[in-house]
Amino acid sequence: MVTEICFIYIAAILFAMPDKKIILAIVYFSLSTLITWWFIQASPLYTSMEQKLLSCGIAGAKWSLQIAAALLFLKEKKWLFLKNIGLTCFVGSIILLPYAILSFGFGISSTGFFIGSLLLAVAVMILMYAFSVKAAGLKIYWWLAWLCCLAIAVTLQLTVVFNVI
Repeated sequence: MVTEICFIYIAAILFAMPDKKIILAIVYFSLSTLITWWFIQASPLYTSMEQKLLSCGIAGAKWSLQIAAALLFLKEKKWLFLKNIGLTCFVGSIILLPYAILSFGFGISSTGFFIGSLLLAVAVMILMYAFSVKAAGLKIYWWLAWLCCLAIAVTLQLTVVFNVI
């Protein structure tokens, strides 16, 4: 049921918005959300649905802030930038797929594999986000703002979601 609704939503967007950058931004962020949720579902480190929802919400909030800022402050470059950071988000999510697949399919879900997947995804996204800022001709402040959002998100994950620090 959810899958059909997602496909209908994506199809409606594709027909309503002819600009390829808009379509790609929406598709990248939508697929990233689904993959990230699957990754969270696959991990036994989350002990409740509330914890999973909070974790996913924190992850999405850092992207939502950047999307809102781009829509508010960027003029002609906004869709190029949103498409590029959407791709950045999507690639980060794709890096999480091996963990989700091995956890669900084969029961391989070690904490080290979970943390390693996250660290690799974050490292790649940091570099790709910098390239997205440069490709759109934006100032480095956009990248620094995202790094601040990322630092806050990681802190919230460690304190509120996992109670590690």
